[in-house]
Parts: sequence; C-alpha cells; structure tokens
Amino acid sequence: MEKPWSGRFKERTDRLVESFTESLSFDRRLYRHDIEGSIAHARMLAKVGLISDEEMRRIVEGLEEIKGEIEEGTFPFSTSFEDIHMNIERRLVEKIGEAGEKLHTGRSRNDQIALDLRLYLRDEIGRILSLLRELEKALLHQAEQNMDAILPGYTHLQRAQPVSLAHHLLAYMDMFRRDEERYRDCLKRVNRMPLGSGALAGSTLPLDRRYVAELLNFPEIVENSMDAVSDRDFCIEFVSTSSILMMHLSRLGEELILWSTEEFGFLELPDAFTTGSSMMPQKKNPDVAELIRGKAGRIYGNLLCLLTIMKALPLTYNRDMQEDKPPLFDTVDTITACLSILPPMLHRARFNRERMKEATERGFLEATDIAEYLVMKGLPFRRAHHVVGSIVSYCLEKGKTFKDLSLKEWRSFSPLFEEDVLSVVDVEGALDRRKVEGGGGREDIRRRIERLKEELGP
Repeated sequence: MEKPWSGRFKERTDRLVESFTESLSFDRRLYRHDIEGSIAHARMLAKVGLISDEEMRRIVEGLEEIKGEIEEGTFPFSTSFEDIHMNIERRLVEKIGEAGEKLHTGRSRNDQIALDLRLYLRDEIGRILSLLRELEKALLHQAEQNMDAILPGYTHLQRAQPVSLAHHLLAYMDMFRRDEERYRDCLKRVNRMPLGSGALAGSTLPLDRRYVAELLNFPEIVENSMDAVSDRDFCIEFVSTSSILMMHLSRLGEELILWSTEEFGFLELPDAFTTGSSMMPQKKNPDVAELIRGKAGRIYGNLLCLLTIMKALPLTYNRDMQEDKPPLFDTVDTITACLSILPPMLHRARFNRERMKEATERGFLEATDIAEYLVMKGLPFRRAHHVVGSIVSYCLEKGKTFKDLSLKEWRSFSPLFEEDVLSVVDVEGALDRRKVEGGGGREDIRRRIERLKEELGP
C-alpha cells in the first residue's frame, strides 16, 4: 500500500524519515478507540449516502476482525505506515478491498487523532475515578479503625496541637475528593466530539457530525473546526489535574515515610510493600512511598512538556503535536500505577497508637487549649497567649510538663486559673472539647465517617 499522499510526490519516503516520524511505537495503544471512531464514521457515511449499507457492513466487520487480531497479537504492525490509524486502514484495505479505501471519506488524521485522544482520555478518567474511590475507601477504613488514636498535629514540622489520627487521615480524603471534582470537571471538556472537522476547514460532503456524536455518546461537538484539530487543552488540563493529584499523593507518601522512621515510630508498613538493603540486613525501606513522591516530579515534567509543545504553534495542526502522546500516556500510566498500589498498602499499614500518644505528652500541645480556657474566663486572647507562653518558659526551666504543675503554680501566672484547669491539660479531653464543625472533635469525626461511608458505598 502506498503512502496516502503518494500522488503528490515523485520520490519514496526515506527510511530515516519513516523511522524519525513514526508514532506507532506509542500510539498503538489507541487501537480500540481508533476502531470505535472509525465504525461510527462508517455508519454515518452510510446514513448520508456516501457509502452503501453493504460497504458499511463490510467495513464494520473488517474493523472488528482487526481489533481481534490486535488483541490476539497476530496483527502485522509496520512502522512504514507511521501510526495506528494508517496501520488499521492498510489492513482493512487488504481484508475487504475497495470498500476499505472509502472509510477515510470526509476525514483527516487531524480530526481522527483528536477523536481518538478524547475517547481514550474519557475511558482513562473513568478508570482513575474508580481507583481514587478505592484509595478513599482505604483511608476511610483506617480512619474508622483509629478513631481513638491521638497524635501530635504539626505546623512547621513542630508539634502543635493534639489531633485524632482519623482527623488527620480525613484531611487527605478531602484532598482526594477535590481531585475527583477536578477530573469530573475536566471530563466535561474532554467529552466533546471533533470528528467531521477534516484537516482544518470541515468538508464539502454532507457529513452528519451530530449523528457521530450520538453514536459515540458525546453530549456535544467541538463547534469550530480549526479549534477541533489544533486543541490540546483537554490533554493539558488532564495532566494539570494529575499534577495536583500527584502533589497530594506525594504529601501522603512523605508522611508515611516520616512516620515509619525510628525517630517517629508512628507507623509500620507491611513487609510486602517495602524493600530491604543489598548491604544492610536490618533495613526496611519505604520504597513505594518514596517512588510515589519521586513520580510527582515526573508528572510535573509532563505538564511542562505539553505546555512547551503547544506554546507557540500557529493554527491549526502542526506535526509537533505528535509529541503530545508520550507525556500524556506516561501520565496515565504513572497515575494508575500509584493509585493501584496505595490502597492495599494502606489497608495493611499498622499504626503505633502508644507511640503516637506518648508523643503528645511532650511539646506542650495543650497550650492553645489553656489560652482558650483563659479566654472563657474573660481574659483577652493576646494576654492569654502571653500568660501561657510564660508558663511554657517556666516549665522548660524547671523541666516540668503542664501536668506537673500544682494549682498554686498555675495561679502564680493568673488568678483566673481554677481546679478545672487540670482537665484542660488532658489530651483526650482536648478532642472532646472541640465542638466547632470540622475542627476534629470526635463526634464531628464520627458523623463525617458515617456520611462518607454512605457516599462511597461498599
């Protein structure tokens, strides 16, 4: 089969050019979506009378057979035909003859690849959303199991206030649920049908774009044909959304790494999800979490790659845009790999409640609660803050904790302190006193967990 543009050229394409320009090595994963789009296109061509019903039937049967060959591993791929689109068309012509040559009527590879990418991303976003739900369920499971576990909350990586482990884990739930929202919103712009735009200016043929959109379950078409073939905003938006997700995964990975150190000792990761050292027999390394942290940079690089490819392209299609696929596909593969491995690792992680609780007993984590105690007694907060700061300084000098202080010592800093101050320095009580919505009180957390369980389902 000759090149589709061979009528214009007197020389054969140099093999170096074929090797340099081929995209089959990475775009072959689009075969299902290319065939799905071609079948819809063929049905439309028959509907508007550009091919016969018999030709359409033969095209559809031929494409289904080709799909089977690819999935069975018997399809004769050739980089001489550049990409997945031409490989499938070449094989179709081999199988059914002249009818196969009619498939490309009213269509360019420009709008064809735009369609394939949108179909592909639509499927992959659906898969990512399902994987995100599994991650959320794993976090919710651990939150429910650790309702009563208390650990230090940190600012500046310094112990700040006591918090429930469930509250800490649910903070990541909120991050990942925002990621869900972003993917769903991105899907709205992915889910627009570009086919029928031709190379850039549509076609003089009586194509029915709305019918193709209906066959492929697109709620709308891309209105401008020039934008339809040159737009990759939907790819950039997908990788941007994925970059934010990877930032969240990296933050979670960092805390898993820190918490599993001897210095923290809050967490033990399962042996099956850690690795050892080739030299040091005692080592148990959190490689999965470290790789997730590292792969965030990879996704950021993919985003910058796509932005740079597109930043100075005049309308409409330019061959530079062939380079959009490696960073896009790599992003999909990296995101799905990270989201697949985290849930089973989290489900089997074991938290050291005693070590966490012990950590809350050092660092004066009840200081803010004591200041608010004084506020409730009528002292302005700034003055209360100063009083408690002076108490902390005193304790540091004397080598004491808040619990070591006598009522006489408390009252030496303010006459507002009464016997009930002793209950304020109890970290367990601190969680129960937090009644503000979203503030980490146990009752609020219980309600939130029950609500999330209903929303996420079994």
